[in-house]
Amino acid sequence: MKTKAVRIYGKQDLRLEEFDLSPMTDDTVICEVVTDSICMSSYKAAQLGAEHARVPNDVATNPTMIGHEFCGKIVKVGKNWAHKYKEGDNFVIQPAHSYKGSMDAPGYSYPECGGNATFVTIPQEILIMDCLLPYQSNDYYLGSLTEPLSCVIASFHAMYHTRDGEYVHDMGIVEGGNMALLASVGPMGLAAIDYALNCDRKPGLLVVTDIDQARLDRAASIYTVEYAKQQGIQLHYVNTRDLPDPVKYLRDLTGNNHGFDDVLVFAPVKPLVEQADQILAVDGCLNFFAGPSDLQFSATMNFYNVHYKRTHVCATSHGNVDDMKEAIKMMNEGRLNPAALITHVGGLDAVVETTLNLPKIPGGKKLIYTHISLPLTAIDEFEEKGKTEPLFAELHKLVQKTNGLWNAEAEALLLSRANKI
Repeated sequence: MKTKAVRIYGKQDLRLEEFDLSPMTDDTVICEVVTDSICMSSYKAAQLGAEHARVPNDVATNPTMIGHEFCGKIVKVGKNWAHKYKEGDNFVIQPAHSYKGSMDAPGYSYPECGGNATFVTIPQEILIMDCLLPYQSNDYYLGSLTEPLSCVIASFHAMYHTRDGEYVHDMGIVEGGNMALLASVGPMGLAAIDYALNCDRKPGLLVVTDIDQARLDRAASIYTVEYAKQQGIQLHYVNTRDLPDPVKYLRDLTGNNHGFDDVLVFAPVKPLVEQADQILAVDGCLNFFAGPSDLQFSATMNFYNVHYKRTHVCATSHGNVDDMKEAIKMMNEGRLNPAALITHVGGLDAVVETTLNLPKIPGGKKLIYTHISLPLTAIDEFEEKGKTEPLFAELHKLVQKTNGLWNAEAEALLLSRANKI
């Protein structure tokens, strides 16, 4: 079977190519990819090439597919897996399979499996570790967001707190406690806000910061203070750009200078990490969510507080299968709607330029439909483009039904009307 895919050959060397997948065997599962959400991790892999922990050393001669936030349909199943998978079923994938401790993952490590492709062969490790998951929905755009959602869910579960005088770690955020999400109105930050407001273990105070007022305003219009109040949460959006003393301002929000029990940092910026450290409460947990591309990234931490106030650090670089199942369950129940993360759509032919320039492109998630040809287009540009292109005029009408957010009707229209790749 032929596939079209974007493969990495080395640093900043991505190529859209057509080639044959390996022949079917009894162990083969072949899937059609419908959507892939481009992640900053793909940008980092493109910048580092073989120096990236998940990219093979021989990638220059044995290129691998990029993209790991994908959703689609199972199209062929070898007899050894027919008891578990059925042709025609939809799927999502948990790329971090951790088989025998391996760092390999779809989207980085495999020549025939990655999200920026039309068809892929699923690695045996993914099947053995139960990381090819059933997805009982035809909303493929939401399926592509289950992986980033699982990363956010993992970060909440990885937080921990200690009992003074006891050698016990209580896992998870402090229920009813003070939580701060710093630099948290990018796509992953929005997912964290959504999860914090709707998960089973909620904070009592939630403070969201950034230095971009437009992005703060958009977040506040989607995840409103009023809705948070209905969930029993006091929500504040804070622009720290011009505050004379951001640390004091943030600590004052907690009352009696208590500080924050849980702080998540969504940008690899040294002053931001140090600000997070300075606003921690006694037994406060700092989760460094943002993965840096600088191998020497570091920041100062107050070790007096580590010793006497039990402040501490944790981090996660991915979710696991249970985190993804939780994401799917909460979406199916209507408790999470990650559509707010998506700000752009495009076709497979937009992947190379988009991935290589991702930090320069404003907005949130860039959603790729792998079987179509379409330049990367911002949703808020639909109206203007619709003046000359009827497809965008219709897409604009559809997204207006959902407060400017991408939705199932828009997806169906795009899949039926856009030019095929």
